[in-house]
Amino acid sequence: MPTVVLMDVSLSMTRPVSLDGIEEFQRKNLAVHGLNMLFEHMASNYRLEFTSLMAFSSLWELLVPFTRDYNALQEALSNLEDYDKTCVEAALNGVSNVVQQEWGSACPCQLQMTDAMDNLEELLCLSGGDGQIFTMEGPLCMKSVQTMFGKLIDLVYSPFHAVLHCGNLSSDVQVFPRPEPVVMDEEVEPMPRTVSTDLEIVGFIEIADIASPPVISRHLVLPIAVNKDVDEVGTGTTDELEEEPSASQMAGKSPNFCVLLHGSLKVEGMVALVQLGPEWYGMLYSQADSKKKSNLMMSLFDPGPEPLPWLGKISHLGPISEAADNPYGEDDSKSPFPVQPQVKRSYAQNVTVWIKASGLQTDVQKILRNARKLPDKTQTFYKELNRLRKAALAFGFWELLKGVADLLERECTMLPDSAHPDAAFQLSHAAQQLKLASTGDSQYAAFDHNIVPMHTDFSS
Repeated sequence: MPTVVLMDVSLSMTRPVSLDGIEEFQRKNLAVHGLNMLFEHMASNYRLEFTSLMAFSSLWELLVPFTRDYNALQEALSNLEDYDKTCVEAALNGVSNVVQQEWGSACPCQLQMTDAMDNLEELLCLSGGDGQIFTMEGPLCMKSVQTMFGKLIDLVYSPFHAVLHCGNLSSDVQVFPRPEPVVMDEEVEPMPRTVSTDLEIVGFIEIADIASPPVISRHLVLPIAVNKDVDEVGTGTTDELEEEPSASQMAGKSPNFCVLLHGSLKVEGMVALVQLGPEWYGMLYSQADSKKKSNLMMSLFDPGPEPLPWLGKISHLGPISEAADNPYGEDDSKSPFPVQPQVKRSYAQNVTVWIKASGLQTDVQKILRNARKLPDKTQTFYKELNRLRKAALAFGFWELLKGVADLLERECTMLPDSAHPDAAFQLSHAAQQLKLASTGDSQYAAFDHNIVPMHTDFSS
């Protein structure tokens, strides 16, 4: 995920730090040294990460927008200026603006701050508890800074290397961004589940059969050089990697199963089901960025033996050749999916679902159409009204009840002179009952209660 580096350039960062009693550095110099170490590691081991650099004091400034050019980030660090006092609130608002402008509100980002704040723990609690504070052990010096940034790199920015297996074929791959541990809340004793470094392809399936499944994360799968010395995870600089520049070049010329798999999935229009761990699966597929460029992607399903109900248990799937008859038919005119449940489900009525605004609008329009045909459609009117009322109460959508009540009152005032007198009474009665239910009073907002037609002396 993208990273924002927030550098404190207030006067407090210019305080001197004595190193070995000989040379004096400023706190800012130590922070710059640590960030240079981080950027050098990312340039050689985490190149796909988008990183932005911001500076703040009482105001904030975007020094480098999101980029993969780590030379530009290091150059900006060398040209930092000193400003006045620290104001973290303004800086965090600036981070929010920059992230939302570039990535929107749905993309999570990592924030790395260089600051001597006393309220970092409280700040983490306010943000939901996700995050960690890294502090230097021992006196302020270059060695303690390197140790602290080394811990950050090992925890967050170390590449995830794995081996992708398919029968007798295998390939060394890097999964980016690295998969995070997953904790299942419904388990009796929740334990974090991590993706195995041995990824086993268990089968292939048509894209149409797997449809668009729910996933918890998506990752790039990249082939890496077989030479482990080049791909070793660590905090080394780019100079150390330039000693053997031919290794990565040779890797591009040698056959690689990952490249073969990507091309096959793209041509055949299929996905590969991959086992990530015990009773945990995902899928590999080709995703196009443009007309000419595509990438091999891996999406992780929720842990469990049956992550996609329409496929059934993954362990029960098998090759077509073992089936007595071709489940797709001789001309691929049918599909064995979705798998029908053994026990037929029985529902009293269809469940009201408002995933899109159009569904809610349709239900409201049904009520209004029947309202204009009162008293002939009295039973249908109250049936639709009670269905909407129950759904709104179940969702806690009190404003909807008030809004529909206002619509019914408006319809009542717009009745023509030729309308039946009973129509006005029924509309006023229904609007009043909805307003009472919208207050949340248990006497009128009971879920099992139904609004019944008002008894009048008029006959149709």
